[in-house]
Amino acid sequence: MITAAPTRPGRPRTRGITMVIDPGLPTGAFTDVIDSHGELIDLVKFGWGTALVTRDLPAKLEVLRATGIGFYFGGTLFEHYLWSGRLGEFVDLLRSHAVTHVEVSNGTIPLDQHDKAGYLRLLAGEFTVVSEVGFKQVERSDRLTPADWVAAIEEDLEAGATLVTCETRESGRVGMARADGSLRSDILEAILESVDPSQLLFEAPTKSLQVELVKALGAEVNLGNIATADVVGVETLRLGLRADTLMEMTAAAPARTPAAALAGRVRLVVAA
Repeated sequence: MITAAPTRPGRPRTRGITMVIDPGLPTGAFTDVIDSHGELIDLVKFGWGTALVTRDLPAKLEVLRATGIGFYFGGTLFEHYLWSGRLGEFVDLLRSHAVTHVEVSNGTIPLDQHDKAGYLRLLAGEFTVVSEVGFKQVERSDRLTPADWVAAIEEDLEAGATLVTCETRESGRVGMARADGSLRSDILEAILESVDPSQLLFEAPTKSLQVELVKALGAEVNLGNIATADVVGVETLRLGLRADTLMEMTAAAPARTPAAALAGRVRLVVAA
């Protein structure tokens, strides 16, 4: 009997979310990714302001709507409009594209955490809001203590965030990650003492961060900033189908069958 591959619950998911970042893929390539792997994707983020310069954005959004995948424009776009005094135009943009989510962050501009929570509370009255904690500049990020992270996350959740994103950028080397790409376990441990991990979305653009987070929190950890080329690989990490997580995510058989006992039951055909 052939054993079926391990599986996870399908969409819509509230745990084990995979958020994929679209860096500006051609429409055909984007459509192929969604057609081939859409069941593994929960959210798509159009990062780096690409929503404003993607000619075929409506076509991409229609692909996502047809598949039931949520989408939003990265938090930097919110910061761009806020910094330039055009927040009303930002809201008009969200409405015109009927976004499913909106991200609120202060990773780049000098926006106080309490003020960020105020904007979050305002937008949560109309949209499903994802917030982000952590800064994109290393110096600013390094000044945040574990207690600062916890306080910011709790304030964002109280203000109406459905998910709080833990910053590591697309490099995976800032915010909750160290310069060498490893996870800051002191921050993770402090957060998990106070916050349900289902309310957190961990940016994990690198395999090393993906492995660390799956090992620490299990298959149902929420992972973000996943490259389109890594969607299937991330799923196999979750399921313990790769060497990196096999022993942690796969229960060992109570008694392994010795090779000799398989004699007569397994026929190996050797090519001439």
